Amino acid sequence: MLDVLSTRVTNYRTQHDDGALAVWGLGAVSLLAAFVLFMNSSRWTVVPVVGFLALVAVGWFAYQPETAMGLTFLATLATVTVLGLIIAFTVREALPAMRAMGLDLLLRTEKPLWGGDTYSLTPMMFGTALTTLIATVVAAPLGIAGALFLSEIASDTVREVVKPGVELLAGIPSITYGFVGFVIINDFFYAKLRTPTIGNYFTVGAVIGVMALPTIVTVAEDALSTVPESMKSGSLAIGSTDWQTMKSVTIPAAFSGVSAAVLLGVGRAIGETMAATVMIPHTKAFPDPLYDVFGGVGETLTTVIAFEAGNASGTHYSALFAAGVVLFTTVFALSVVSQYVEARMERKFGGSR
Repeated sequence: MLDVLSTRVTNYRTQHDDGALAVWGLGAVSLLAAFVLFMNSSRWTVVPVVGFLALVAVGWFAYQPETAMGLTFLATLATVTVLGLIIAFTVREALPAMRAMGLDLLLRTEKPLWGGDTYSLTPMMFGTALTTLIATVVAAPLGIAGALFLSEIASDTVREVVKPGVELLAGIPSITYGFVGFVIINDFFYAKLRTPTIGNYFTVGAVIGVMALPTIVTVAEDALSTVPESMKSGSLAIGSTDWQTMKSVTIPAAFSGVSAAVLLGVGRAIGETMAATVMIPHTKAFPDPLYDVFGGVGETLTTVIAFEAGNASGTHYSALFAAGVVLFTTVFALSVVSQYVEARMERKFGGSR
């Protein structure tokens, strides 16, 4: 083991200048000192930070390739570390509620469900699943259709106008969507269609689906555009129509990218907070019957966190962190599924294209 480590160190020294290695070493010491001082709330934290910045400036002019590689490694390490700390903190804060409620935190369906000494995430988990399903039904077919239009049907002039417009929709703040949904859509359903309350799962899911459209259209269109022209030309040459080519050649060849686009849209739907918080009734119960998306109840994991975090304490506060853990786990599972689908399609078609 020591021989292998010694060999690697020797090879590293032969590949990089001693001055660059010295900059790396001093930079690492500066960052470590800054972290220790920061954790101890020291006013001298700025000293090693300034020292690190000075080392980066010297290294960039004297040893630019090595400095760029070190900064890239540092950015990667910082990203992983921060993510790990966030996960650890969230799980730690959720532990009191997990100990107090046990499996009832995730499985309890009898009243009371929320308040006092009882906190069950089950109705919020159901609400999240229901709004996500509605959003996916709205966004997935429309998003894929929009991507096909931009990639395969639209002229260059139309594409240059429509695609930036679609991407611009992603920049609209979610609170704006929520305000429009609350003032116009919720009011229309309540006044004209006589829904029990202002706000329901259907209107929330529909608005979130519209919000997810730019993500799905943009990512799916980029995936469809990578399909080699020779594959489409070959299909047309044997007598297939444009629609048959899109259905049987273009979409299957880009399926990994298209599925990733849909999953990204689903992730947007699961994590949407502000628009749903403005529109939803904030009633922690199950619809009766369960498929009644127009009923007078509604709450999701994200909305309960946003709506109640400011006044929560004790087990209530911990239960909100438990909701965050459930959200993180769900999105992580979606990411794993997306990677599996992409790997499977690469094996099936012999590559990513």
